[in-house]
Amino acid sequence: MKKLLLGDEAIAQGAIDAGLSGVYAYPGTPSTEITEYIQMSPVAAERNIHRRWSTNEKTAMEAALGMSYMGKRALVCMKHVGLNVCADPFVNSAMTGTNGGIVVLVADDPSMHSSQDEQDSRFYGKFAMIPTLEPSNQQEAYDMMAYAYDLSEQLKLPVLMRVTTRMAHSRAVVEIKDEARPQNELNYNAQASSWVLLPAFARKRNDIVTAQQPMLEQMAVDSIYNRYEDGQDRKMGVIASGIAYNYLKECFPEGCPFPVLKISQYPIPKKLIRRMTDDCELVLVAEEGQPFIEDQVRGVMPGNAVIKGRLTGELPRTGELNPDYIKKALGMEIGENYAPCEDVAPRPPALCQGCGHRDVYTALNQVLLQYPQARVFGDIGCYTLGFLPPFKAIHSCVDMGASITMAKGAADAGQWPSVAIIGDSTFTHSGMTGLLDAINENADITVIISDNLTTAMTGGQDSAGTNKFEAICRGLGLSDEHLHVVNPIPKNMPEITRILDEEINYHGPSVIIPRRECMQTLQRHLKQKKNK
Repeated sequence: MKKLLLGDEAIAQGAIDAGLSGVYAYPGTPSTEITEYIQMSPVAAERNIHRRWSTNEKTAMEAALGMSYMGKRALVCMKHVGLNVCADPFVNSAMTGTNGGIVVLVADDPSMHSSQDEQDSRFYGKFAMIPTLEPSNQQEAYDMMAYAYDLSEQLKLPVLMRVTTRMAHSRAVVEIKDEARPQNELNYNAQASSWVLLPAFARKRNDIVTAQQPMLEQMAVDSIYNRYEDGQDRKMGVIASGIAYNYLKECFPEGCPFPVLKISQYPIPKKLIRRMTDDCELVLVAEEGQPFIEDQVRGVMPGNAVIKGRLTGELPRTGELNPDYIKKALGMEIGENYAPCEDVAPRPPALCQGCGHRDVYTALNQVLLQYPQARVFGDIGCYTLGFLPPFKAIHSCVDMGASITMAKGAADAGQWPSVAIIGDSTFTHSGMTGLLDAINENADITVIISDNLTTAMTGGQDSAGTNKFEAICRGLGLSDEHLHVVNPIPKNMPEITRILDEEINYHGPSVIIPRRECMQTLQRHLKQKKNK
């Protein structure tokens, strides 16, 4: 059977067909569509595959470990910065090992289309000493899922699969299996001596995992996803990984005249690299992201070959690659390019008309006019756009959940007023612990949890804390006297500004929850209601 699928959808379908029992994820572009595809799959529903969103990436990884412990296959999905959030269980998962297979799918975002950095997740795979896969097209993304689960169960290690934005969000025809593999049966093969990471046990596992590295490298040499394609012109060779291999193929529809080493499984296959550097006078390394392979090739070392790539300037040091960049690096003529039309005005992103965040920022700016030294610490979400005109309302945005803890740190330094603004989904993701710190230390901060009843920035997924925020704040120790819920609409502006001003002048922690449904999900819900 053939289907036209996004890279993300191919991964999801591949996981279902490989006998998946559960997907665990927090929404994050460009990985979101993987979990959404599984949530919408009739096969996943029929098989009772776990497919609800997790509160954050750390809880997702830990739940997947629990499923693996019981012998079943689990998928963990996130964007690149989410891997930072789950780094503790992710790195330790190599020490515990796996029972049922675990695939950790990470979608990197070169050029930062919707992210705060250009992190390359392959470094995490190397750091954790686990196999890493990087598909070069949608068909490979689908096929690799079954391969990855088999590999995970064979090696008793999790497998990291890394894709990038262009792979995740482009479509291609994919040949899929007619029938899905059965799910693993529940089993009790997991050994407590591996899964209880007391130092005495962990040292033994560390020795085992370290001793596996030569085998993993040989498996990369032998892998069907790594191959050496010989060429007639050996003045140059090209090492291409992931989607960069696709770009290279686009440059040579009739076939590349140079030797090509395709890398889609790591650790890097040193034996194949040495073959190329022995055969060729110059080697170009084309890879999406940071110079992960290029750096190591220089260490493997090239005989007499000259190594070129991102580090030497033939390819750009930052941002996404494309076929034109590859052509330029190979000395080929680039086709006609089209400059942006000067008649079209730039349209930076903006908060939707009617969005509740707009009224929150309007009220906050009005109140803070009387406090010229106020600082407002923002967070990750739609409301980050409050930094832009016309609001210009926030002074920081670093990572998920940082607003509350940064506001507390600023207050510790003597800043007043110190205000944090955080979204509902971000609050449950990683803001609650910061609020607990603030309450425990009676920090002089005002926290605004701008609640639009959804995870709006990534498309309107369910938010873990919906209708629970008052109870959460009380449970953390916040007094009812300094906990307020308001409806952010223009007619309520006098009430909202009064509450904001009063709580800013209360020298302790307070929380204000402006609550109004996101305009996008509201329209969707109204349409669904009308259709019924």
